[in-house]
Amino acid sequence: MRSWLKRQWRAGYERLLRREISGTPTHVAVIQDGNRRYAREQGGDAPDGHREGAQTTEQVLQWCQDLDIEELTLYAFSTENFERPQEELDPLFDLLARKLREFADNEKVHENEVRIRAIGDVSMLPERVRSAVRYADERTRDYDRFVLNIALAYGGRNELLSAARTVGESVEAGDLDPADIDVGTIEDRLYGRSVRDVDLIIRTGGDERTSNFLPWHANGNEAAVFFCAPYWPEFSKVDFLRAIRTYENREQSWRQTRARRALALLRAFGTAELEEARTVVDRFRDSLSGEERDEANRVAEEPQPAD
Repeated sequence: MRSWLKRQWRAGYERLLRREISGTPTHVAVIQDGNRRYAREQGGDAPDGHREGAQTTEQVLQWCQDLDIEELTLYAFSTENFERPQEELDPLFDLLARKLREFADNEKVHENEVRIRAIGDVSMLPERVRSAVRYADERTRDYDRFVLNIALAYGGRNELLSAARTVGESVEAGDLDPADIDVGTIEDRLYGRSVRDVDLIIRTGGDERTSNFLPWHANGNEAAVFFCAPYWPEFSKVDFLRAIRTYENREQSWRQTRARRALALLRAFGTAELEEARTVVDRFRDSLSGEERDEANRVAEEPQPAD
């Protein structure tokens, strides 16, 4: 009886959360933490936790597609994970290789045109994992409706250092003028050079840190962050929807802040040189209070001084 009531409550809460969500992020990145701790508490070993976590991964992929999210990045294996005991690494590498191939052959992946890519220093991984990465890439390379990035042998600091080194080498070789270095120069040299900016980072397992994950794509975009207590194998759709709601609240706050900053500039100056501020106010006008919107309308109607 109690389990039935719990299921009913969860289903009702899912419906409530779904009704509260009016928009979704384009790119969600997930730090799948807690597999090993979950396994220990269940009386099992680390590989048991990783296998349970793989089932959660499949569910999250479906939830993303249900909500029209366009890109998902999963932090599957960091560079620091190589320090784990070999008796733990071997089953994990086997699982990664098997799941990559299963995903690449899954009918839903092809029906939904899911592009599967690995980001990170894949050369550090065993051949069986590299082979599975190549297989998944080849099987899905023509798709672009949804993108699934698997971060393998990934470290954000290493990614930025590698990009900086290649920029330095290009400058030294005379192929690149320092004056021409811009955002695109760096992005072209990142592991995930075609990865979108991250809108939301989710971390399970109770730790409140982003662990050097996608610093260029997430920090540079001021991504929202959602930390939750459940271990990855326990992560539920309710948790996922709560994370999406956190993103929505964060996005609304960001829009409001941008609009108010621009409005403050117009209050102070109101000149033609502040056309960008006028554009921002107009774009995010709906985030302002009624009184602020009235003021923005008045400022917008004021004649512009001649150049």
